[in-house]
Amino acid sequence: MAQAVRALWPGGRALTWRLSGRPALGLPAQSRAGLTGAAGGPGPAATTRKGGPRLLGAAALALGGALGLYHTARWHLRAQNLRAELSAAQLSLSSRLQLTLYQYKTCPFCSKVRAFLDFHALPYQVVEVNPVRRAEIKFSSYRKVPILLAQEGDSLQQLNDSSVIISALKTYLVSGQPLEDIITYYPPMKAVNEQGKEVTEFCNKYWLMLDEKEAQRMYGGKEARTEEMKWRQWADDWLVHLISPNVYRTPTEALASFDYIVKEGNFGTVEGAVAKYMGAAAMYLISKRLKSRHHLQADVREDLYEAADKWVAAVGEDRPFMGGQKPNLADLVSVVMSQGAQTKGSVLGVGEAQAGNTYVSQLLRPRGVCLHRLSRA
Repeated sequence: MAQAVRALWPGGRALTWRLSGRPALGLPAQSRAGLTGAAGGPGPAATTRKGGPRLLGAAALALGGALGLYHTARWHLRAQNLRAELSAAQLSLSSRLQLTLYQYKTCPFCSKVRAFLDFHALPYQVVEVNPVRRAEIKFSSYRKVPILLAQEGDSLQQLNDSSVIISALKTYLVSGQPLEDIITYYPPMKAVNEQGKEVTEFCNKYWLMLDEKEAQRMYGGKEARTEEMKWRQWADDWLVHLISPNVYRTPTEALASFDYIVKEGNFGTVEGAVAKYMGAAAMYLISKRLKSRHHLQADVREDLYEAADKWVAAVGEDRPFMGGQKPNLADLVSVVMSQGAQTKGSVLGVGEAQAGNTYVSQLLRPRGVCLHRLSRA
């Protein structure tokens, strides 16, 4: 545009400088006097030609102002349109999908689901399950939490397993496929674990069921998709197993943790008193077995530190998130770490920095640079 102005008007440099916000240093003194007026009043030359430069100057100002108003109005309308689209999308989603999360507030897997729902601004209701009686989930043959009930129109679907819930909902948000169809992509399968106990596993639980165009739009390449799946599985297979040995490391820490669990959970008065002391004692012993089973170091804090360092090294210095400029599902691991001293959206909520349990502050202090990445999103 500046070149066109110069071609049409020899004094066009003034307009160019005005639009760029810089002073018109390159204008001859005579031109500057014509646009702004000399300090001592107009000289003879300016008096004889005062109409031409001033008229052109006024035209330049008017044109610049008009362009400024145009761009301001354009961006204002664009912002309004984006807000309208987001509001319409959220309203449509709210009307199509009603979510109820059955949980233990301090359960790491339940906390992971809450982190996903909160991050994507999905409205949901919470039902806190009594860990002893579990009457709230008597409707389900699947007896673990989290359980998510999703009402879509006349269709009510039950989603089990935290990773399946996240993958299915993200697929729904990206593709718009009916949730009833999506959950068939994650069939349950009976298996026997290392301890010889029958467990339920879910196929494809780290996959998002997208077509090629949707996957390309979301990930930009196969490497990013593979990386996301790898670190989501790492959180389930390794990181989560570091929590109990650290939270219940000593009798004092175990008791402090169960004091928090009882306060935040759905316990009766007698149940809470029994759970606080018997639960703390049981989990202290169990944490020692878990430490041996997962071959943790003598000081389990070191395993937690190493896990944090491994995550940070994988993200690297060249990107704010593992997803690049925006968080992806693997960045939920960052939520696990960075929100360790909080309860909402925190897998480490049970280890809230409390009297007698200081492992969270020990973890956050040396890793403070990286563990709050997601809060900048």
